[in-house]
This record gives sequence, structure tokens and C-alpha cells, in this order.
Amino acid sequence: MAQGRLRIYLGAAPGVGKTYAMLAEGRRLAAEGADVVVALVEPHGRRLTAAMAEGLPSVPRRRVVHRGVRLTEMDVAAVLARRPGIALVDELAHTTVPGSRNPRRWQDVEELLDAGIDVITTLNIQHLESLNDVVEEITGVRQHETLPDPVARRADQIELVDLEPEALRRRMTHGDIYPPDRIETALTHYFRVGNLTALRELALLWLADRVEEGLQRYRAEHGISAPWETRERILVGLTGGREGGTVIRRAARISARTPGSELLALHVVPGDGLADPVPLAEQRALVESLGGTYHQVTGDDIAAALLGFARTENVTQIVLGASRRGRVMSVVRTGVGRRTIRGSGPIDVHIVTHEEAGGPVPRPGSGSGRAPGPGRHRWSPYRDRRWWAALALAAVLPPALALVLTAPGTGVGPAGALLLCLLLVVVIALVGGLWPALLAAVVSAVLADRWFAAPGRSLSGARADELLAPAVFLAVAVLVGLAAGTAARRARRAGRAAAEAAALSRLATEMMRGRELPALVEQIRENFGLTSLSLLLRETAAGVRTRWYVVAAAGERPPERPEDADVEALADSGLTLAGRGRALGTDDYRVFAACGAQLAVAYSRGVLARRAAETDTRATAERTRASLLLRAGRELRAVLRTADEALVRLGHGAGTRADEARLLGTAQLSVRRAERLVADLETLNRLHGGALATVLRPVDVGEVLTASLDELGPGGRTVEVSVPDGLPEVIADAAQLARALTALIADALRNSAPGAPPSVVARALPGKLAVRVTDGGSPAPPAGDRPPGARAEGIAQRLSRELTEAMGGALTAAGTRGGRFTVTLTLPAVAPPARPGPDGTPGPG
Repeated sequence: MAQGRLRIYLGAAPGVGKTYAMLAEGRRLAAEGADVVVALVEPHGRRLTAAMAEGLPSVPRRRVVHRGVRLTEMDVAAVLARRPGIALVDELAHTTVPGSRNPRRWQDVEELLDAGIDVITTLNIQHLESLNDVVEEITGVRQHETLPDPVARRADQIELVDLEPEALRRRMTHGDIYPPDRIETALTHYFRVGNLTALRELALLWLADRVEEGLQRYRAEHGISAPWETRERILVGLTGGREGGTVIRRAARISARTPGSELLALHVVPGDGLADPVPLAEQRALVESLGGTYHQVTGDDIAAALLGFARTENVTQIVLGASRRGRVMSVVRTGVGRRTIRGSGPIDVHIVTHEEAGGPVPRPGSGSGRAPGPGRHRWSPYRDRRWWAALALAAVLPPALALVLTAPGTGVGPAGALLLCLLLVVVIALVGGLWPALLAAVVSAVLADRWFAAPGRSLSGARADELLAPAVFLAVAVLVGLAAGTAARRARRAGRAAAEAAALSRLATEMMRGRELPALVEQIRENFGLTSLSLLLRETAAGVRTRWYVVAAAGERPPERPEDADVEALADSGLTLAGRGRALGTDDYRVFAACGAQLAVAYSRGVLARRAAETDTRATAERTRASLLLRAGRELRAVLRTADEALVRLGHGAGTRADEARLLGTAQLSVRRAERLVADLETLNRLHGGALATVLRPVDVGEVLTASLDELGPGGRTVEVSVPDGLPEVIADAAQLARALTALIADALRNSAPGAPPSVVARALPGKLAVRVTDGGSPAPPAGDRPPGARAEGIAQRLSRELTEAMGGALTAAGTRGGRFTVTLTLPAVAPPARPGPDGTPGPG
């Protein structure tokens, strides 16, 4: 069965017209012949919205009676049975009525989508989970009904319903959004122009990111590499040099002048090596502090790697530091900046001057300049530009020197000419090693034979003593070339070893700091310049083919099986590190396998930690269960003993009818206490097992207290209750709060002396509301060494405490000298007590 399609009308605030737009679209589709039904619409008394819903077929809503109040909710079963083509469901983020099929409406919608039914729904930006803290900071109101972002991002289509803040406020003043008694408060609190403008910007930016994801998918699917200037992206190239801070700040200023732009920083590491992040740590921190993101890729050609990344990320501007090469080196080899400009095409390239421009290029390990990378594995001279440059110098400079020395009037003899040629060979050996130096020596010897031999003579026909100087010349050239080549190889190996050690050390450090596996995998992926990387777990069962599971992954389209990867390494028994993007050389693969082994250690450590935590949790649960059973046994025995004594006395004849009635009432009360005790134990068991659902929403404490006293029966009428007018609502589950208060009040009644009824007092605190339950004083003296008023925590108090904590509140107990015992239950309030009543908090819509 095909999955249904989800379409969301997104709004920045209540009242912008999301529900109206949804209904208008439903009417349009119905006019075109689509099977459209209204599954759930909340008009909230808005005339135009209700009128738009008229004429559309609808599925009757299910009626639910909750605590004596009749409520309605979407009938998911009826919608599934009706199987329309399109269902209109309002308020995607809201909580359903207690007792519904699912606790959240988006879960109802997912059932409809799984059944192949298309759904059109509405959503306010403040209900997105990722923006909850931002919305609270802007408006001062905490949204307790949130929607996981992946649910919204999975939508096939999201359409923004936009309205200017002033236009929305005009709608508010006309009574099109809230009732008249809430308009003034809403306009001066939640619906201030600044709040609405900020929420509108949030909605636009979030939707822009969503559109950007779709654009990137389209470009990837159609193989489009040229940048599209839909959004300014400024890329700054980093070498790790001291000029990095200057270039980063310049790029940040360019980005700041372009609203909505994005700042990216890139460091290119040689394609056959690893990255050493230490010299780049400060620059990376600077980029992130300026709101940018840091990236690292691998490539032999820095300019090509830079442009490739820019085209992949749809970059529109590149910012580079001016070349640090001097004039001579700029003539010998074109710099990265010039090559980037030549290949940039439509991408603008900015060259930023700095103090290091035109200076010497720092060598690796010098403490400045480009961050040192590791040496190349399996070094080949044919891949080294220095080798080719030295070869060219060996072919060009000796003839040029010969032309200079043979010019009339130079006055340089054969011995001086050979010494100059030897100096030239030494320089070429230092640049390119043995083979260029040997070529220069041979060319110099041939030229010496042609230009510097005596007239009519040549070195080929000279005596043995005449061949000594050329022979020494060739030997010195070979030795210098060997020494230079050996030194270069050792330097490369040392750099390689240092970089490998740095990479493995950094990975081990991050593991010791407790970084999660995905972050470690991302670090390895960046170090090796792979496009994606996965840590795979193999599961093999008897008679079942081998299956692979992705434990952690990073990058785009990470491999899900080893055969999908370009490089793989066995990390541990059953674990494989698989990467996609490029093959690795022998040395890189060795480090790659070592990183895989470290990841396997981190994974095993995590498994052991989870098992230990589960074991501790189970042990704690067993201790708690044993403690509760022991405590419940004591209370149950006391209750049953009271009932048994009353029944025994009743059986032996209690005397008068009044005595019989009293004993019978005592027995009945004890049986009810035993039933309540068993019910409390069942509730605690469900709470500990995670089977007790808690639905938080604004609740009136006065109504909950009334329900709790009704639950107590006749005993509830002997409780003194004080609930002032104008108390704010609390964020709680009404049923669970009533259960907690019932248990506390019943416990206070049991521990009150005759004629001293317990009291219940509710009062507002800053951002909270407290309900204090105080008994009338224990009729018996405290047992053991407990101070007056002290009492061991019973089942009722334990149940109330855990229910309160499950709702985000707290419960404290304290005794007094008068033998009275007070329990205070505190829960977060919807609004500060300084602003009682409606405060403009957005309702549905």
C-alpha cells in the first residue's frame, strides 16, 4: 500500500489563517472531484472558518467523558473505515483527549498516512520542538505541546501562511481570533509587534532551510554542479597560517552585510595524508563563534578541492588570503589564489591582504603558516612538483651557465667552471634529490667536455689524471643527491608519523571525554576526506543470512553494507568500519584500521555502560519494589487487623445498635483503605514500568481538588480547603494530580486526631503553584526516636511524590512541634501570579 502524502500549512502565530487556508484547499480539491473529508477542524468560534467548513463532508467526532466533562476528539477508526482520498486534520502538534487512541495528534495522522490516506494539516511555528527554547525566550511563554521536527520535515509539502504583524493585530482587535475579554491582554503580551515579527522570521528561516534541503536533493539528483545564487554562501579558505584570523573576520563581515547568508570555512589537507587539527583549533573556534561552520576535505590540488567543495555546497563567494609567496616563487609556480580565480566561473573570489602576504612560506613544524600534514605514503617522485621543477632546472640551468661562462671576458678557467657547476648541482639536489642532481651532473660534464677542454682535446681522450676532476665532480653530485633524497624521505616519514600520532591521539582524547559514536565517526571521516563513513554491526543467526546494522554514521548516503563501501576495515569481531569516497593507500589504511579498532573499543565500552546502567536500574527497581512491598505489607496488616477486630467484636455482640453501626463502619472503612492501598500499589507498579501515560496541559487546581474530595466520599467534607480566587492554572495531568491529592488528603485524614480536621491550602509562588496538605495532629505519640510531627513515608505519600515528579513538580514533607505533619506539592504554573487570568497565551489556531 502506497504511503499517504502529508501537506502542512505553517503559521507564525495563532490567527494567521492556517485553518481557513486548509479548508479552502479542501474545497478546491473537492470541486475537482477529490474525495475530501473533514476529520477534525477547530474553528474556535471564528465565523469565517466555520463558514468555510460548511458543505464539506465530515467524519463525526468521537465523544469522550473525562472527569464529568464531555469532550470530542477525532475518530481515527471511523476515518480509517471511511478511507477518504484526503483527510483534513487541524492542529497537528496538539495533545489528544485522555483515553484517545494515541496520546498525540501527529501519531493519529501517521496512522492515516500509513493507510494510504493523504492528510492536509496545520501547525504553528512555536510548536516545533527545536524552536521551543527560542520561542520561550522571545515571548516568555513555554509551549508544552511540541512536535518533533522530523515529523514536520517528512512532510511532502509545507506552505507558509503569512500575515504582517500589524494585520494580525487588526484581526485581533476585530474579534476574529480571541474572545473580547482576552484581546487587550493578548495584544499587550504575546501579540506584541516585536514578538510577532520575531516569530514570523523564525517561520521564514525554518521554511527556507526546508526548501534548501529540497534544492540540494534536486541538484544532486540532476547532477547540477554550477552554483545557483538562491542564497549567499561565503566560503573562507584556511591554511592554518597566522593570517587565518584576518581572513575569517573579513569573510564574517561580508556575510554580516548580507542578511540570510551562510559562512563556511574549509581547510584542504593533502590527498594522501591525514589532517593535523592542532594549528587550526583556534581558527575553527573563531569560525564557530562567528556563527559559521568548519569543514575539512582532502585533495592533492588545493584549488581544485576548494572549488569542488564550493560547487557541491552551492557557494556564491570565496574569500582567500593573499599569497605568501615571494616574487620568485610566484613566477616558478602559480599560487592557489590565481588558480582558484581561473577556475571559479560564476563564483566571486575575494583576495584579502594581510601582514604575511609576500613573505616566506612557513615550513611544516615551524610554528606558523600552513598546518603541517603528514608525509606521503609510498612517495613517488613522479607525483612531486618539486621533483619536476628540479628536473627542469637540471636541463636548463647548466647550459645557461655554460653560455655565461664562455662569453668573452669572463676570465673563468676550467677549474672554476667545474666548481660553479658543482654548486649548481648541489642546489638542484637540495630541491629535487638524487635523479635531478645526477642529470645536472651529467649535463654539466658534457658541457665541460665541449666548452672547457683544451683546444683539440676532449675529456673522452684525456689521461687518467685529467679525469680526476670530472670523476670527483660526479661522485660529489651523487652523494649530495643521495643525502638530500634520504633527508627528504625521512622528513616525510617523520611528518607522517607525527600526523598519525596526532590523529590517533585526538581520537583517543575525544573518546576519553565521552564523545558519542556519531561525533567520533564524523571526525574520522573528515580526517580521511571521505564523503561518508559507517560503523557496521554484523548479526548472523542460524539459518538466516548475515544482516548488517548501522551503529553510527556520518556524511551523505553512508554505506549500509561493507560491499557498498570503497574502503573497509575490520574493527572488531562483528564490527566493520566502512567508508565511501575514495580508496586509501597502505599507510592511510593502516591508520584507518587503527581508528576502527578505537571505535570498537568505544562501542564495547558503551555497550558495557548501558548494560551496567540497566543492571543498576533493575537492582534499584528490585530494591524499591521490595521496600514498597514491605511497607505495603505493614500498612495492609494494620488495616486488616482493624477490620478483623471490628468484625470479631461485631460477631460477639457489640451491644447497642449504635455500637454495631460504628463497628460496621470501621470495618467498611478499613476495607476501603485496603482497596485504596492495593490500587496505589498498582499505580506505582504501572508508573515504574512506564505504562502510566502522563498528558500535561493547563489544569485548574480548584476543579482538581473538588474531584479529589468527591473521591474521598463523606470523609472529604471534614477537610478545610482554602483556594484563593485568581490562582493561575498549573501544568499537570488532571487525572494524576487528582490521584496524588486524593492520596495525600486521605493519608492526612487517617493521621488526624478526632475533632482536628486536616487542611488544604493552595497559594501562588513565582512561576509555580503550591498545594499544602496538613493533618490535624497525630492522635498517637511518635514512635521510636522520631521528633514530634515526623512520620515515615507511607505508600500514599510515596505515590503522590512519584506522580508529582512525573509531572515535573516536587513534593516535600515536614513535621512541626505540635505533632502536625505537612506535605507541600509544587507544580509549574502557566503564568506568573503577577498577571492572573488570561495572559495572551496562544490557544489553538
